[in-house]
Amino acid sequence: MDRRIPVLATLLVVAAAATMVALGVWQLQRLQWKNALVARYAQAQTMSASVPWPRDPAALEQSLFRWSEFDCQRVLGIRSGSGTSITGDKGWRHIAKCALPGGGEAEVALGYSREPLPPTWQGGKVSGVIAPGGVLMAAKPVPPLTPLAPPDPNDIPNNHLAYAVQWFIFALTALMIYTLALRKKWRQDAPR
Repeated sequence: MDRRIPVLATLLVVAAAATMVALGVWQLQRLQWKNALVARYAQAQTMSASVPWPRDPAALEQSLFRWSEFDCQRVLGIRSGSGTSITGDKGWRHIAKCALPGGGEAEVALGYSREPLPPTWQGGKVSGVIAPGGVLMAAKPVPPLTPLAPPDPNDIPNNHLAYAVQWFIFALTALMIYTLALRKKWRQDAPR
């Protein structure tokens, strides 16, 4: 029985499986990174000192889940989207886009309502927690709105372990299918 292994096909399958294993290892590294990030955000929540409103992406990343404030000199617009109240009710959150003193813009989540109609708000000083996306979650909602659920670092998606397992299963499956295909070819090529 001729049990030759096709070199090119074998190299392609082994390279593909090695790539899948590498992607799985990368996802495990991302899992460690994400766990450290969530721990850092949880630590930030315990800090009582307020930080200046971040003016660039690097400062924003370092300020997430910290208390901050800014003066909304002019409301540029208010948008409404899905939101959750502090009591867990689903409805609408209303986010104002503000012009800041000295230039620049910032967004503030003004509060929660059951209705999609945005509140009337002329701006002013706001304070609260900086949420992912660079939105200040107002500590005191604008009347007649009610408080939104506070941002929680544990709500940040962390599927890296599942992705790693998925890549390892793909690699194993590719190798198993290739092995079965080789065995079938060998049986077909066997003299009768």
